[in-house]
Amino acid sequence: MSDEKENAEQKHQRKMANRKKVQDAEVASKTIEKGLLIVNTGPGKGKSTAAFGLALRMLGHGRRVGIVQFIKGAWQAGERDALKRFDDLMEWHTMGEGFTWETQDKQRDIAAAQRAWGKVEELLANPAISLIILDELNIALRYEYLDLQKVVAALVARRKDLHVVVTGRNAKPELIEVADMVTEMSLVKHHFKAGVKAQSGIEF
Repeated sequence: MSDEKENAEQKHQRKMANRKKVQDAEVASKTIEKGLLIVNTGPGKGKSTAAFGLALRMLGHGRRVGIVQFIKGAWQAGERDALKRFDDLMEWHTMGEGFTWETQDKQRDIAAAQRAWGKVEELLANPAISLIILDELNIALRYEYLDLQKVVAALVARRKDLHVVVTGRNAKPELIEVADMVTEMSLVKHHFKAGVKAQSGIEF
């Protein structure tokens, strides 16, 4: 090995050692353990997909998961079929009847959302569940199918070790304010605009 290359390697090792020292100290300084309220929002694709990935991670640790879908109803999601293998640890409730432009009946949409929220209240009260995913709850709140203040208050009052993920575009500022983590998916490019239809294994 040339002196120049050896010096470069040593410089890199010192740099990484210093970085590890800083990183280890930062990790060690984090001592709080609590249930998180996570919001996945924004116009980009992947909000629900990310939430279901978290469900799979939780199931991998042998912990119970509850999923309530507020809007989606007509499509059979591949995630649901896959997660059926964890029936002993998972509850999946598809409570919506489809997107608003499909039902074209606001009162029917409101009634469906309220039924879904009733199921959420049951899950919130279940001490065995570690993670609840409220898929497309943001849409139900955006169209005022549910009382925003009631929903926010219930999520804030959840037990201290319960994790909740809320998905959907246009998250309300009040929900963002009380959340522990908010991720906004940005839309850079989407194949739908190029005429590519929704495909199994990708969209559902």
